[in-house]
Amino acid sequence: MAKSYYDVLGVSKGADAKEIKKAYRRIAMKNHPDRNPDDKEAEARFKEAAEAYETLSDPDKKARYDRLGHNAYTQSGGGGGGFRGGAGGMTMEDIFAQFGNMFGDEGSPFDSFFGGGGGGGGRRGRRTGERGQDARVRVKLSLEEIAKGVTKKIKLKKQVNCGTCKGSGAKDAGSVSTCGTCRGSGYVRQVKNTFLGQMQTTTACPTCGGSGQQITAKCGSCKGEGRTLGEEIVEINLPAGVSENIQMSMNGKGHAGRRGGPAGDLLITVEEIPHDHLKRDGQNVIYDLYLNFADAALGMSAEVPTIDGKVKIKVPAGTQSGKVFRLRDRGIPALQGYGKGDQLVHVNIWTPKKLNDKERKLLEELKDMPNFQPNPGKSDKGFFEKMRDMFS
Repeated sequence: MAKSYYDVLGVSKGADAKEIKKAYRRIAMKNHPDRNPDDKEAEARFKEAAEAYETLSDPDKKARYDRLGHNAYTQSGGGGGGFRGGAGGMTMEDIFAQFGNMFGDEGSPFDSFFGGGGGGGGRRGRRTGERGQDARVRVKLSLEEIAKGVTKKIKLKKQVNCGTCKGSGAKDAGSVSTCGTCRGSGYVRQVKNTFLGQMQTTTACPTCGGSGQQITAKCGSCKGEGRTLGEEIVEINLPAGVSENIQMSMNGKGHAGRRGGPAGDLLITVEEIPHDHLKRDGQNVIYDLYLNFADAALGMSAEVPTIDGKVKIKVPAGTQSGKVFRLRDRGIPALQGYGKGDQLVHVNIWTPKKLNDKERKLLEELKDMPNFQPNPGKSDKGFFEKMRDMFS
């Protein structure tokens, strides 16, 4: 079972943004690769903390995680193409590209430990470009697909890396030079005088935006953007039990970043296609079975549709309108993977709206007979009792 993101950062579920950020900085500082060279366990903790912070620092992602846990980012293969989950979803490059600014903003504890963050190699905090925007898609699912889980392939129109310059934005390899302002580090140091003395801070280079490089001649295909409008076939693995309007995320499958920056996420919203005969109520599935008066009085075998195909149920003689038959485990599985709902077959006695002379005569003969007089006993439950039993 995956470790809770709150446990990873050592904060409570009610922690605010400030507490979450402080906890992440503390763990990242302790396990930073520069402080723990060749320590795979420290690197794993560093990645795990970054993964947790990425979700809990984003209000939308945090809300989805609080509601669904790790199922909000169910894993699938494909090198980060599936839903995110666990510490393995982020690379070191992702972490430094997305959170590099945390290691050098004013007042950060990393300033004193890492000497301002401007040196120490280009890996730490250097940004390779601007992050791409998130893309959004709505996926329609049938009730059967929701019950069993499904893989969907969609054609997504979005910004993709330029095929000519491979995302660099430069005309060729010789059209890129080291930034003269930061001298390739991607960051500049500033010294400020305070009442405590001189304080050194590090910020992204204003000239190159943190990339450490400048383009001297732009790519003709993308005009220096490093990306163009294109299409991509995306494979989406949707787990069983998803519901209407639930939103999930696929890391790095959104719009390509500018000049080699990391891609945004793909946000998927689920839309349920109405079923011809069945209705969903949470994990349960409801079917309305209409019987004529004779079949309800005499008893019969009825065929009803389910998610898995048609099944036969026995309707005993004397079945009353409003009777509910429960088909165990014929409903929708829980998104968390524990248990399934039931199918509830609700009996409705069909009353004819028109009668011919023969039908009317037969009913007039029957209506005054003793067994046709309403005489509910204690075992015949009213509407509210039936509703209570249905959902208990």
